[in-house]
Amino acid sequence: MELKYMIPNIEKIFGRLEYAGEGKMEQRRINGRMTTLSRSYNLYSDIQRADDIEVILPAEAGEKHFEPEETVQLVNPRITVEGYKIGNRGFTNYILHADDMVKA
Repeated sequence: MELKYMIPNIEKIFGRLEYAGEGKMEQRRINGRMTTLSRSYNLYSDIQRADDIEVILPAEAGEKHFEPEETVQLVNPRITVEGYKIGNRGFTNYILHADDMVKA
């Protein structure tokens, strides 16, 4: 059985999430037109304090506009894992996805 993603317990792993700003937008040319595939947003966590949390939302969720440090909630969050190597060392990148992000 292949592990496709993990469902995190947001309260235990991240605690309270606050909006920190927009991230990147992934676009691709489809039938000659640029189409948005996903958008990423940066979040603050009161538990994971070392780095911002980046969440990727599908284009169907639309563009999000929140006030800085406004408390947000993720809809259907899941974590995927991406492995890569540099030289002889292996590394893991954990990627947080959600179907939507709403005010808490």
